[in-house]
Amino acid sequence: MNQEDYNILRDEANADPRRYSQWDAHGQFREEAAARREKAAHQREPEEALAPVDTRSSGSSSSSSASSASQTLEQIRTQPQSAIGTAAASIISRHPTERDPEAIRRIETHRSQQQHTVGKVLTEGGRSITRRFTSRKEKPLPKMGADKQYPPLLPEQEDYVVEYDGPNDPLHAQNWKMSRKLYIGAILAFDALAATMGSSIFSPGIGQVSKHFGVIMEVGTLGTSLFVFGYAFGPLCWAPMSELYGRRLPLVIASFGFSVFSIAVAVGKDLQTVLICRFFAGIFGSCPLAVVAAVFADMFDNRLRGLAVAVFSATVFMGPLLAPFIGGFITESYLGWRWTEYISAIMGFTAFGLITIFLPETYPPVVLISKAEELRRRTKNWGIHAKQEEIEVDFKELIVKNLSRPMRILFTEPIVLLITLYMSFIYGILYLFLTAYALVFQGVYGWTSGISGLAYFGMLTGEIIAFIYVVLDNPRYARKLEANNNIPVPEWRLPISMVGGLLFAAGLFWFGWSGYTGNVPWIVPVLSGIFTGFGIFSIFLSLLNYIVDAYLMFAASALAANTFMRSLFGGIFPLFATYMFNGMGIEWASTLLGCVALLLVPMPVLFYLYGKKIRTKSKFAPAPDIDQDRRRDEESRGAADQSSDETPTKEKEEDKAV
Repeated sequence: MNQEDYNILRDEANADPRRYSQWDAHGQFREEAAARREKAAHQREPEEALAPVDTRSSGSSSSSSASSASQTLEQIRTQPQSAIGTAAASIISRHPTERDPEAIRRIETHRSQQQHTVGKVLTEGGRSITRRFTSRKEKPLPKMGADKQYPPLLPEQEDYVVEYDGPNDPLHAQNWKMSRKLYIGAILAFDALAATMGSSIFSPGIGQVSKHFGVIMEVGTLGTSLFVFGYAFGPLCWAPMSELYGRRLPLVIASFGFSVFSIAVAVGKDLQTVLICRFFAGIFGSCPLAVVAAVFADMFDNRLRGLAVAVFSATVFMGPLLAPFIGGFITESYLGWRWTEYISAIMGFTAFGLITIFLPETYPPVVLISKAEELRRRTKNWGIHAKQEEIEVDFKELIVKNLSRPMRILFTEPIVLLITLYMSFIYGILYLFLTAYALVFQGVYGWTSGISGLAYFGMLTGEIIAFIYVVLDNPRYARKLEANNNIPVPEWRLPISMVGGLLFAAGLFWFGWSGYTGNVPWIVPVLSGIFTGFGIFSIFLSLLNYIVDAYLMFAASALAANTFMRSLFGGIFPLFATYMFNGMGIEWASTLLGCVALLLVPMPVLFYLYGKKIRTKSKFAPAPDIDQDRRRDEESRGAADQSSDETPTKEKEEDKAV
């Protein structure tokens, strides 16, 4: 389909999805499209007469006795370029993709992904040109060389762009078997777990590290903080790479780099080596946080995407809570603190092997590149290509879309700013607990480093309860989504965060006032983790999905800004935690944090009540749910006006009858 055909389809689909399902039943559009292409082909004939003879035609004819599939390929090879373009366009014009709303939605998604990626494709005179070419178009063209003349222009470029073969194309990741999706999801969850465990497995050894290198504890804490700071800067590299080259390549590179730098920390001979390598391990370890959720979005539709993101979020928050007791027991043993990093390296190399062997590419625009490569190789038609291959890396676009735009969205969109502040506070508390739990259970209750790490299982229990609730609630959300024509309403995600916010604040008060004396049984402050764990998971997951649903094609930029700020909070909070709890006292420091959490509780309520009005004024939120409500209002007003016009006519007819 060319761009004109595509625009007609899109406008018709957006007009009324129910009417669109029965549209063009007699093939009128296909006949008109074929006539337009035939007319365009005749107009190109004078140019195509100058085309050089295809020297492959004689060789191709020798395989006329092959199978019917091979004959089809040979016919495509030996046809002139115009015939190939017209034939390909005719095949596409007859395809059911033209009438399937799901196929149109996917094409729209792929085009928006390519439009907002770091490269840029411009059009001039109906033909695609790159930004690099526009910067040089005033210069004279170089000669072809070897006394060759410039070849004639190719037919319309859109005729040579490969697409998916309808909504059920097995190449599309959403059409894979559920068993395949599950084992891929398990591999990615393990990769994310390895990276997040690496952030906190170092913390039980901070005392030994500080003593070994002769520095104060706060300097040793930089080993944890710098790793989390790497989470802030890493996505600036991994997110655009995943948009340009697919999801698999950055995950492979990052898992290998994370493992190598973990080994570098383990064998480091001085403090600066340890700290610098921890920072780079965090940069490579941030890739799963930036890309795994995108892979889940590639594989699962709106009905299951929230559930998939819940699994991903569980690994993100369980990793930092599982690692301390593992690192604690390793540090107390004869192995010492260096083996905490060897464990991270072993997990990283395991993830590297699994991803390299078993992970296929899931990003739809990049999958089409492989399809185009096969078609070029088998048809010998070098004009066939995927839309993604038209994109060039542009440094200016890289800066704008990965630095400038996320910051503009962060500071100009009240939804993103306030939600990011809330999530950043939650994320900072998560890493602050690495210090607070040690002060309570080691300093007050006198536990060892390994046993005190077991206290985090209270928070793990709370996260598991929240995860189970999300799983059980997902069918209800799926029914609401289906009743709304599969158009998500972002505010539907917020109720659980309202409950989670209250429980989180209550858990902070509970932890501080039950654990500061040591006279209360240890189980009491441990059980407070059920409230804080439920609150952390539910708030994070709810608000993360809210941003994705509200900003759609700009969600990557919004999440980049969110990740940057919350990673800064996660790195800064552990640095002042010791001074805060020792200076104010455990009970009053927890009270201060609980009061801040209470002040943030009304935020989801505010967006639940007024979020739709705020999104109508946004420059970046596309709000398809609001557009649908407007169409419904217009239809209802039109029906009401029509009924009011018909009523006087009926009254007049009754009067005449009387």
